[in-house]
Amino acid sequence: MSDTNSFIDEVTDELRREKLTRAFRRWGWVGGVLILVIVAGSGWQQWSQARDAARAELFGDALLEALDTGSPEARREALAAIPATGSQAVIRDMIEASDPQEDRPATLAALDKVIADQTLDPAWRDLAILRRVIVAGADQPAAERRAALEAIAVQGRPYRLLASEQLAWLLIEEGNATAAIAALNSLSTDQEASAALRGRAEQIVTVLGGKPAEVVNDLAPAEAAAASGAAPSGNE
Repeated sequence: MSDTNSFIDEVTDELRREKLTRAFRRWGWVGGVLILVIVAGSGWQQWSQARDAARAELFGDALLEALDTGSPEARREALAAIPATGSQAVIRDMIEASDPQEDRPATLAALDKVIADQTLDPAWRDLAILRRVIVAGADQPAAERRAALEAIAVQGRPYRLLASEQLAWLLIEEGNATAAIAALNSLSTDQEASAALRGRAEQIVTVLGGKPAEVVNDLAPAEAAAASGAAPSGNE
């Protein structure tokens, strides 16, 4: 019986080997193609990275050369003449919009161009909206500035905190110091706020005569309500 089982096992093993050999002869080329695809893909990726690095270097050199041009008008002409697409075009346009002291209308027009381009990443348009509000200042109605800032000050937007800071400045501009202090204290305790932003918020609160959020939190409830500009609740 054991000899019979051994014979059957040998035959089975031989059949398996024969099937594997036939399968390899039939489909073995697929493995070769996959190897070629992987090698070619790796080569393409390295070439693409080198090409992108060279383009970025040329773009950077062109920007530096344009910014070294004498007058503001010449700088804008030189910047506009730099060929660019995608994110490079955004960077070029934002740099073009960084000279409001010399030509405010041109700065605002450059920012409007970025804001209107729906093909760009929303982060670029949000940044342009924020900068436009700052550059326009009081020449733009407060209601329009507030609407623009509130649209980008929502959770998940990349410049939410900076937009919230500008909204607090709008409250100050309107003479509503109590609401501004509350908004700035909320900003200074936001876990996503940078140290610089928290520091600015606390300084402005102090200038406005309020108490920074950390100080308010250490006060008794009634004192904290008075310091923050809110009325104490009836339960206290």
